Amino acid sequence: MAAEHLAQAGLAVSVYDRMPTVGRKFQLAGRGGLNITHSEPLERFLGRYGVARPIIAPAIEAWSPDALRRWCAGLGHATFVGSSGRVFPSSFKTTPLLRAWLVRLAELGVRFHTGHRWVGWDDAGALRFATAAGEVLVRPAATVLALGGASWPRLGSDGGWVDLLRAHGIAVNPLRPANCGFLHPWSPVFQSRFAGAPLKRIAATFGNETVRGEAMLTADGIEGGAVYALSHALRDAIDSEGSAVLTLDLRPDLDAAALAQRLGGHGQSLANALRKGGLSPAAAGLVREVAEPGSLVERVKALPLRLIGTRPIERAISSTGGIALEELDAGLMLRRLPGVFAAGEMLDWEAPTGGYLLQAAFSTGIAAAQAITTCMLHSGRV
Repeated sequence: MAAEHLAQAGLAVSVYDRMPTVGRKFQLAGRGGLNITHSEPLERFLGRYGVARPIIAPAIEAWSPDALRRWCAGLGHATFVGSSGRVFPSSFKTTPLLRAWLVRLAELGVRFHTGHRWVGWDDAGALRFATAAGEVLVRPAATVLALGGASWPRLGSDGGWVDLLRAHGIAVNPLRPANCGFLHPWSPVFQSRFAGAPLKRIAATFGNETVRGEAMLTADGIEGGAVYALSHALRDAIDSEGSAVLTLDLRPDLDAAALAQRLGGHGQSLANALRKGGLSPAAAGLVREVAEPGSLVERVKALPLRLIGTRPIERAISSTGGIALEELDAGLMLRRLPGVFAAGEMLDWEAPTGGYLLQAAFSTGIAAAQAITTCMLHSGRV
């Protein structure tokens, strides 16, 4: 996105990508349908970025979800709003949009150099790239670093840039998983039967927040949309306390009285009662697995699941941590490295799934490009 806006301003632009093809992680983001942004009111939208709002909000206010939707339409892919308020391109897929985008960039004269892994700067300040043919040195007038966090490293974003920036005195906060799954020690029998089983139409609660949705049981814990939405608070609680209790309502569509009536009275087996209560085999197995004190109704409506850690960052949807925001000026330039800008997930911010991650990545890329354009046009270095 930074390359597009710089090229539109008449600047010569090159993109260096460590992977053999571009857009690997963008394609992963659309694996189940490309949720490009969200349709909720902007004030609520901006609240999703928490403590990072002061630096993320100006970028999104300048290039909003509506602007992103117009951009998609300009590439021949109109968008629609789903029932959850999430926004998708009409094709529902990443590849057609990415292809149209790459054609536009080529027409603008943007040059792509794949298989180039950035390994820092030389003593004269040139960018160093490791390639199959040997080291390549590049001396640009301005640089935008958009190197991602550390989730899904096989797609290129492995966090290898952290030490490179720290060596220049730039504060980089530790990279941690965000929108991630969590660990729970299942019994071998439960693990063998239900790893990979979905929990549909549940409600998950932690603290004062409750989220309805779905989850997925894994061999070592639990993940899925309802869990991801609470992952920030759960992760921080585990970091400080060593564990966190996630409460699951396995039948949120029924109040306690209605559920008690369905479960039936005494004199029947637990399996029969859970079947009458409309629980799926996985949900019923979970009630048996987490044998906490209390009535059966209480266990179905408020099942406590003690989580003891996050699943590895390599499997997280996104990551938090990264360049400390105070290291950046209003144009996203690194104060200690004039002419070097940073954008996207390598900055220390996080947001839930729902289109907020891509929107902030796009908008911060544009914000950096606009700052470069303003600086270079004023200096006459076009």
